[in-house]
Amino acid sequence: MVVISGRGAHGRRRAALLLAACALLSGCATLPISGPTGSEVEAANRSKHQPLKFKLVEVEDFAVLPRPPAPPPVEFQQTPPPPSDLIGPDDVLDIAIYEAGVTLFSGPGASVRGTLPEAASNGAQAEHLPLIRVDDEGYVRLPYAGRLRAAGHTPAELAHMIRDALRGMSQDPQVVVNIQQTIANSVIVGGEVTKPGRLVLTTNRETLSDAIALAGGYHGEARDLTAQVVRRGQSYSFRLSDVLSGPSRDMPVLPGDRIEVVSQPLTFAVMGASGKVDQMPFPAPAVSLAEAVAMAGGANPGLGDAKAVFVFRFQPAADGTLAPVVYHINMMRAGAFFLSQRFEMRDKDVLYIGNAASNQPSKLINLISQLFTPVVGVESGLIGTGVIK
Repeated sequence: MVVISGRGAHGRRRAALLLAACALLSGCATLPISGPTGSEVEAANRSKHQPLKFKLVEVEDFAVLPRPPAPPPVEFQQTPPPPSDLIGPDDVLDIAIYEAGVTLFSGPGASVRGTLPEAASNGAQAEHLPLIRVDDEGYVRLPYAGRLRAAGHTPAELAHMIRDALRGMSQDPQVVVNIQQTIANSVIVGGEVTKPGRLVLTTNRETLSDAIALAGGYHGEARDLTAQVVRRGQSYSFRLSDVLSGPSRDMPVLPGDRIEVVSQPLTFAVMGASGKVDQMPFPAPAVSLAEAVAMAGGANPGLGDAKAVFVFRFQPAADGTLAPVVYHINMMRAGAFFLSQRFEMRDKDVLYIGNAASNQPSKLINLISQLFTPVVGVESGLIGTGVIK
């Protein structure tokens, strides 16, 4: 057995470890870190060389808290509903014509266009024309009456137009028009609903929540769903939980709208020196900053800085673009707990808890301890076996 002289070799090893520790002390800046400190975030905001400029907002009173989400667009709130019986393209019409005396459409003496029948009936004769579809341009073509504009008129108005066109060819004709199949006065509802398809608006006062209810209701949680409405080539998106929160957030639907209920769960990301780094789903339609910090486990006791709690988000600017904004709140102040209860988190926010500047020495000590512990364990084992004396 080879016996190593204990003190000389052991002393050299300790000296080498001491030199390594000194080298680590000189390289504290290279120790692992989960992100910038609070002062580094503030310095980045002041730097002229920062590639992406952002606005830093100090949350110190209720006046600077972000405003609640904007209400639905004006065109959704103030658009008057059209009449519920307007005819539109692709509608299918049932037209009945009642004639007394001289008849054009019924009886054995019915005439050809431009001539009068040889015989007149004493009783009123009714004739239902074959179902007529309104063409893509909004017109219908009828015998003797010709091509008439139907779209944009009510059945009563179209009946009056047909009657006027038949004057002089039929004796006092009476016309009744009914919409057999309505296409124009309907909306399409699809996505996460029970009965997707075409929905006829019977009153034209149905709201978005009414349309979803008439489609059999929605699947899942309202907070995780978005109602996307396409109207006249414009697309709008509404969080379903907002729509269902009350009449002020609901809005009327109009004929021709296309409604898609899409699953888009609300989430926020947690980063930095928190108790847990993760993507968090919203447990409720509204989540406060206080609740978000609690879900993240707060600031890591050994690494995090409660004075450096930040929320990174894009929010609409005055010109309509999305601008980067960072909200800073110092959770070491007692009043910050009240402010954090009124600060509402938004979808895709980033909650960041900064590193404490004072935790670098503790990281170094932990690193040195991790280096020394295996060596001390090996030496203890060798001493116990007599290899080192």
